[in-house]
Amino acid sequence: MLQSLHVHNFALIEDAKVEFSDGFTIFTGETGAGKSILIDAFSIVLGGRASSGFVRSGSDAFWVQAVFDTADERITALLREQGIEAEDFLFLKRKVTAAGKSQSSVNGVQVPLAVLKQFAAMLVDIHGQHENQALLQAKAPQLFTDAFGGKNAEKLLAEYREAFQNYEAAKQYLVQLEEKGSQRERLMDRLSWEIQEIGEADIRAGEEAALKDEAKLLQNSGKIMNALQQAYAGLEQEDGALARLAEIKEQIAVALRYDARLQAVSDGIESAWIAADDACSQLQDYVDNQNYDQSRMTEVQERLDLLYRLQRKYGTGEETVLQYLEQAKEQYALLQDLDNRIVKAGKELAGMTDVLRKKAKELTALRRKNAELLCGEVKRHIHDLAMPDGDFQIGFAEKEEYTADGKDRMEFLFSANAGEPLQPLSQVASGGELSRLALALKTVLIGISGVSTMVFDEVDTGVGGVTAQKMAEKIALISRQGQVLCITHLAQIAAFADRHIRIQKETEGGRTVTRLSVLAHDGRIRELVRMTAGEHVTKAAQENAEALLQAAAEFKKR
Repeated sequence: MLQSLHVHNFALIEDAKVEFSDGFTIFTGETGAGKSILIDAFSIVLGGRASSGFVRSGSDAFWVQAVFDTADERITALLREQGIEAEDFLFLKRKVTAAGKSQSSVNGVQVPLAVLKQFAAMLVDIHGQHENQALLQAKAPQLFTDAFGGKNAEKLLAEYREAFQNYEAAKQYLVQLEEKGSQRERLMDRLSWEIQEIGEADIRAGEEAALKDEAKLLQNSGKIMNALQQAYAGLEQEDGALARLAEIKEQIAVALRYDARLQAVSDGIESAWIAADDACSQLQDYVDNQNYDQSRMTEVQERLDLLYRLQRKYGTGEETVLQYLEQAKEQYALLQDLDNRIVKAGKELAGMTDVLRKKAKELTALRRKNAELLCGEVKRHIHDLAMPDGDFQIGFAEKEEYTADGKDRMEFLFSANAGEPLQPLSQVASGGELSRLALALKTVLIGISGVSTMVFDEVDTGVGGVTAQKMAEKIALISRQGQVLCITHLAQIAAFADRHIRIQKETEGGRTVTRLSVLAHDGRIRELVRMTAGEHVTKAAQENAEALLQAAAEFKKR
């Protein structure tokens, strides 16, 4: 249940905080006073569309916070899922800057807007004038019927949708196979050529790197031989490194006879001479035996060109090309067995179609049953709403194709007067009749929706007189099952409120601001007089206002 709403720097509202209680709360005020602004703010904190245009002139941002008292297990589960600590109260907050940036939070933890909407959907149902028009949408009968069906309808619809997804996947798979069948010869020719081309190349993993190394060696063979020959000469010639090391070794040997501490130096020079002599031998062998075959360079380059060409066609790297080869072989084998696969896929689709057909029939049967019960309840309520001869039914027809929602084409049928045939709601219902039908449906579904707070934004559009009183009685009854907030222009409805809040514009410091005030009994009398008589405040108008309050109080007692 909504405990409080705090609105800051939103349109004409500089700062307003409203405390709420259970039961029936009414908002009234002159046209343009800001009643709809308050509902807009409430919608935004529930995840509705926000615009920087709502930021109060001279401010850098607006924010709206709603506090709910809820023990709903679904809320607790969602808090746990989002890693948010559960508290005694649930705080929803939305901030929008003048630059258009939006921030949402739950219990002080920033969350994506989609998560804020998840919480809001469990808490509040806002019914405005556009919801009346929603009754005319093609999907409305199915949505209301399924909602009335509760968990059973939800479960069966989920089972049907799973069967529908399987059916669609099987149908699409069969279509793909049949398309391949029409192109099989062309595909097999292409795959056969690709398999032959890659197979004949006899690619080996790591081959490209080895060929690049070999090409580098062949391209630089001259430089290599020249460098090695000079190195060999530097070691072997008469005054080369070997001769110099031998001379140094002899000189150190002389000194070693007199000082044993030079043994390590002697050993080092001996090792260096041995290593240099061994290197000299290896260089001589390399230079004498190395034969760079320049024709091999042509072979290496041609092989690399082949690898590059295959990689441009089938993917970078030898392993990728080899993987493509395996896939091509698999596809070729599948195409060879395509006729059998098409037959098998057709049988699977037939089986899934049977399952889908069965679930669709079960769904239709349940919907027909729920639609009859729903319409019976709705008729009882529209009779209470000054349409004693009103009739309301849901017509059924079968769609040509299966859809994600079933195979039912459903339509609201309505007659407001005795002797008039049932006709499509969109063709015969007036604005006032739509309002009453919408209210009747909300009344029936209030206990099923699971939300604790319902908001009616000028639901009384197009009605008046006795009809308005009946509508007020119906809203008052709804408020016994949950919290109801209602914006109205009709005194007959305002009189039934458990709590009456007036919204009015004032000028303060040269600026217009919207103020909210909770009315006591005398204030309610004055407001009801304003709503019925305008500026013509008479004793009769006051007596009428008092009579409205008294009649409403007696009804609520009953």
